[in-house]
Amino acid sequence: MRLLKIRAYLKAAHFGPTMLITLISFVIATRLWWEGPAYVIAFTVFLGQLIIGWSNDLYDFDDDVKHNRTNKPLVAGTITPETLRRTTFIFIPIAVIANLIGPLGLKGGSVYLLGVGCGIAYNFYFKFSPLSPLAYAVACAALPASIYFAVDRTPPLWVLAGGSLLGVGFHFLNVLKDIEKDQSSSINGLPQIVGKKASAIIATALIAAAILIVLNR
Repeated sequence: MRLLKIRAYLKAAHFGPTMLITLISFVIATRLWWEGPAYVIAFTVFLGQLIIGWSNDLYDFDDDVKHNRTNKPLVAGTITPETLRRTTFIFIPIAVIANLIGPLGLKGGSVYLLGVGCGIAYNFYFKFSPLSPLAYAVACAALPASIYFAVDRTPPLWVLAGGSLLGVGFHFLNVLKDIEKDQSSSINGLPQIVGKKASAIIATALIAAAILIVLNR
């Protein structure tokens, strides 16, 4: 039973994207530092991603029920909104403190938490705005930048540009499967405004551009 609960919490945190961001942070940290701090950085980044994912599922609960998204733990009843809300509020100060006193330090931790704030702001505001890519652009540049700041280095422009382009590309890609349902629920971020075909083209172009920037740095 406890294992099922843990799986439900991880699923509510959008486990795939959460682990992808965590892995990226680990890879960057090992290149700039060494494995000891890299594991800790990955863990503190993971904590921040939990907050983003959980706040997303909490905010979207009514809409998920409306569209019968039974793959979501809250809709399936594996965990209740009250329980997830309580857990989120417990983890928020833990994530903040861990990032500020961990290897990222005050500067790096603050920059990463800016990215977490952008993720939360997307859940509550930007997903309904034509400016929706802005939250992804800032958050996905803040992640690598925070690790550079942690080792007292200025993040190169190619790192910031690559992170932003990859993040925005993922934003357009991520909404494709639910774009019609989002439109019916008045979720009008930029991908929903331009439509499915245009979003697929934009996502491909942005991700390709990000890869080219990284490969040709």
